Amino acid sequence: MRYGIYFTPSAHDPLLRVAANWLGRNAFNGMVVRTPVIGSVSPEEVSALTAEPRRYGFHATLKAPFRLHEDYEEHHLLASMMHFASAYQSVQLPRLKVSQIGPFFALVPSEPCAELQQLANDVVVHFERFRAPLNEQEMAKRKPEKLDAIHRANLDQWGYPYVFEQFRFHMTLTGAVPEEKQAHVRTVLEEFFAPVLSEPVKITNLALFTEAESGVPFEVHSLHPLTGKPVGQTSAGKPVTAQNMNSVEKQAVKLAAE
Repeated sequence: MRYGIYFTPSAHDPLLRVAANWLGRNAFNGMVVRTPVIGSVSPEEVSALTAEPRRYGFHATLKAPFRLHEDYEEHHLLASMMHFASAYQSVQLPRLKVSQIGPFFALVPSEPCAELQQLANDVVVHFERFRAPLNEQEMAKRKPEKLDAIHRANLDQWGYPYVFEQFRFHMTLTGAVPEEKQAHVRTVLEEFFAPVLSEPVKITNLALFTEAESGVPFEVHSLHPLTGKPVGQTSAGKPVTAQNMNSVEKQAVKLAAE
């Protein structure tokens, strides 16, 4: 079993529904969604383009998938997520846009967002205690020999290369797209998602995704609403850190275990 801490819109959000139609699967219920005919792109072509992101579901990674550390059980993680989320207010993102990242396409914010960066940083640090160390297979999958020094250090310490300054919020829409098809795919994506990209997106929850066993599709386990103070502040106006939330965490874990 692996867990990922992500952002995804709620099950009834128009963006989620459009994305599920594009990807061909809804991670909330695991149901396969019939791939639509989109302009000159056949359902078979869309299915091939979305094969990889379909398994993961529509999401933005905050804490990359991890196996649970042997010192913890699932209820500990759930209690921690509940109390972490209660300390944070929702984050208003700039309008999303279709963007190309290397050979694949994703939705990304149209401009930087400091509150989003702070939330992502805190999620990485705060939930690190729950992550089991990468095994040889997991490490090899990240191709550490191809990483630069900073990304390799992140991988070694945090289990994922793209954290902190290397973090880039993105909601993946395709796998690798051949260069000769990239311009056309971008146009198709921009037209398909245009109706749901006119308004800014708000991060109102943290989502716990699970992978029951290696290679099976990820599914939404639970959503944890962000109901607290502005990102990076406690009720006392001090920065939220793993240290000053620790006493609350311990009480939450105790209650969850009873």
